Amino acid sequence: MKTFPGGFHVPDNKELTASASIEQMPLVAEYFVSLSQHIGRPAEPVVAAGDVVIEGQLIAKASSFVSANIHSPVCGEIVGVVKRRNAQGATVDYIHIKPNGKQDKATLKPLVDPTPAEIIERVAEAGIVGMGGAGFPTAVKLQPQDPVDTLIINAAECEPYLNCDNRLMIERAEEFIQGVRLIAKAINVSNVYIGLEANKMEAYDTLTALDGVVGDRTKEDLASKKDGDIVVVLLKKKYPQGAEKTIIKACVNRKVPVGALPAAVGCIVDNVGTAYAVYDAVVNGRPLYKRLMTVSGRGINTPKNIEVNIGTPLSAIVEFCDNLTDGTVKLVSGGPMMGFTLQNLDVATTKTDSGLLALTDKEASTVLPTPCINCGKCASVCPMKLMPMYIDFYATCGDTENAVKYGAANCFECGTCAYVCPAKRPIVQSVRLTKMKMKEKK
Repeated sequence: MKTFPGGFHVPDNKELTASASIEQMPLVAEYFVSLSQHIGRPAEPVVAAGDVVIEGQLIAKASSFVSANIHSPVCGEIVGVVKRRNAQGATVDYIHIKPNGKQDKATLKPLVDPTPAEIIERVAEAGIVGMGGAGFPTAVKLQPQDPVDTLIINAAECEPYLNCDNRLMIERAEEFIQGVRLIAKAINVSNVYIGLEANKMEAYDTLTALDGVVGDRTKEDLASKKDGDIVVVLLKKKYPQGAEKTIIKACVNRKVPVGALPAAVGCIVDNVGTAYAVYDAVVNGRPLYKRLMTVSGRGINTPKNIEVNIGTPLSAIVEFCDNLTDGTVKLVSGGPMMGFTLQNLDVATTKTDSGLLALTDKEASTVLPTPCINCGKCASVCPMKLMPMYIDFYATCGDTENAVKYGAANCFECGTCAYVCPAKRPIVQSVRLTKMKMKEKK
């Protein structure tokens, strides 16, 4: 099994939902669709209070090259544009929609044997963004400035608890692979890899049983590879195996330079959910207004993998999963390593939400941080070879310049340093604070 230098093993707790089939979340009383579901400028509304919309209709248009279209998740009436807090605690604009119970749908014309340009245009039209968490507009990613020769699909899903990508590959394998091939066609590459952690062997077996997909477990597997075949690379179960730079290192042994994008070493990396969304938009003509997510943790009565309309309040999702247990001490949007702690459930889902966790005191630390003891554990596990203890020190005392000197700008906030820290220092928060201060200076 392939891997990368650094990182560590963390209990994955995936058994809670690993065998839970995808369930469709029913419609709820109201939806709040964020205009900031992606990296880049917020989308601009093209609807107003009182307008009646149907499922899949464009309700907000990309406002720049790095932006993304947004579509209505339901048929209903526009209540208006309101300000609400998102999972990160920022106040942003949302389009408030009340469903009217109708089942009408607005779809795009399905494309048959599309050209690369047509695929990219459809991806932009459908509002597809990176669904692994970052939310980078996919149409922009498919037009790199550097020449590329390799596509890597990030199927590691290394965050504990999360299983939505895993279940998608098991239950919708053929559609997922069609999406992968469409992305490869859009960027004109023939070298295609799917990086899959070794705790997803059912997905591995399902994918490699398909025509044109081979595994790399044995020499015989690879010997059977034909031109154009997709290779499923079995990765060691280690965190953060699914980060862009680490999965590139593991799959093709290329090192992305500090401050550079994957295209600098000839690679494009996309997520499992993103590939499926590309298939759905090109083949079925459906814009991106639904996604899969995992609801898990021992603080939820019935952990599930669900398909949810974007804009659904988290409170309704928790109710669908039979509510919280009395022992819940922490709510997390996303995974426990890179996700965000929630103050409450008054938050709506977005295109980038892969999970909602309800954790008990046995799963989440509630210990307050103490001073750094200079043990160096954080530096030893950092996959980027940074000095997290110094970043935390200088960020805490307001010295942004020195925090940047020790690598804050190169950190991708995987949380390995905070996880192993015996003093429970909030190192990731220090990094985020530093980055915020850097933006303020710019």
